[in-house]
Amino acid sequence: MRYSDRQKAEARDRLLNAAGRAFRREGYGGIGVDGLAREAGVTSGAFYGHFKSKDEAFAEVAVAGLEQLEAAIRDLQTAHPDDWAERFIDLYLGERLACDLDVSCALQSMTPDVMRSGEATRQRYEVVIQRIVKLVAGGIAGPTSEASERMAIALLAMLSGGVTMARSLGSEAMRAAFARQLKDAAKQLLKSD
Repeated sequence: MRYSDRQKAEARDRLLNAAGRAFRREGYGGIGVDGLAREAGVTSGAFYGHFKSKDEAFAEVAVAGLEQLEAAIRDLQTAHPDDWAERFIDLYLGERLACDLDVSCALQSMTPDVMRSGEATRQRYEVVIQRIVKLVAGGIAGPTSEASERMAIALLAMLSGGVTMARSLGSEAMRAAFARQLKDAAKQLLKSD
């Protein structure tokens, strides 16, 4: 039986979604091609029908994860133009901190593996990070300036690094304390413009 283009696209999407969950949950080194294929409900041969390697699948998933973040920020800016940044901080240090790791934000869950990946993956990741920085900077202070980009970088680093640190803690009380302090610091950062 020959697969239609639509069926191939659906299978690829299923693989990307499954790989995204698995890479977020297990990390790049924690899962192999067989595990990625199993997660998607396909054979390893089917995996290789869509990706040349685990590296290629990881790069696709990492970039797609950042693009999801970019779209979510854009949606918040559209729906809540006056207070989108505060809502983003609340969401990131609330729901995104508490959600299951396999559906967590790629910025905090995949960045550690991206930094260990090849140059091509890091370059692709950087392109999307640059777009996100400009999007956040423009939403904070109107037309993007050097100062607003510095603030956007600081905010994104504070939130993603803070969630990564908080997730590593064993105590719910300590995670909550981290979230409270980070939320206060992030909102203070917004007021400093």
